[in-house]
Amino acid sequence: MKIALIGYGKMGKFIEQLAKERGHEVILIIDTHNQSDLQSARFKEADVAIEFSTPHSVLSNVEAAFAAHVPIVVGTTGWYDEIPTVKTKCESGNNTLLYASNFSIGVNVFFHVNKVLAQLMNRYPQYEVQVEEIHHTQKLDAPSGTAITIAEGIIDGLDRKNKWVNEVVGQHDGRVNQAAELLIESHRIDQVPGTHTVVYSSEVDEIEFKHTAHSRAGFALGAIIAAEWLEGKRGFYSISDMFDFK
Repeated sequence: MKIALIGYGKMGKFIEQLAKERGHEVILIIDTHNQSDLQSARFKEADVAIEFSTPHSVLSNVEAAFAAHVPIVVGTTGWYDEIPTVKTKCESGNNTLLYASNFSIGVNVFFHVNKVLAQLMNRYPQYEVQVEEIHHTQKLDAPSGTAITIAEGIIDGLDRKNKWVNEVVGQHDGRVNQAAELLIESHRIDQVPGTHTVVYSSEVDEIEFKHTAHSRAGFALGAIIAAEWLEGKRGFYSISDMFDFK
């Protein structure tokens, strides 16, 4: 495949390396210095664009891909309030988009087991539950997109929780969470791997379900696999369409 990379930070560099190792060609790299290349003829030659930029630029990048009719894989988070609008634009323009809060194979297995666990724990109301996420201090959004996906999976299966709320450690405003609210506790610490933990606590014991990323390579590989899976498809997809565990 001919791949256009949108965003060339650490993730973009990992994707470039792994894409070449899998026999793909990176024909264009777009970062903050050459945004105009999104309107170039070279961009239109791409079989797929892989987007890992920032929350404030992701929507304009998606619009550019739609205008060029280039399928796009979106790994940036922080824009999910706009999903209904983007989905409508994608489908009405006969375009193609796949998005994920996390492309890691391990994390997507975690997502599935998390849902199954929430359904099981619905039988045991003595357990309180919360989500904890740890990322490096350069991460721009809190909670992480991965943590939101985990929280939504719990809410879908657990009748006693109907919404999530976020608390960034060190920035507590004194608000008392309601019983029906699921807490996502966000930690921002220098030089740490991304870690997500679901904790079920009762008076007698505690259950922890955890995923720790050792490097970004798993996310990069998953994004490339998603681009390969998207080949020949049209429409609006999430990563759950690719990782079908049913």
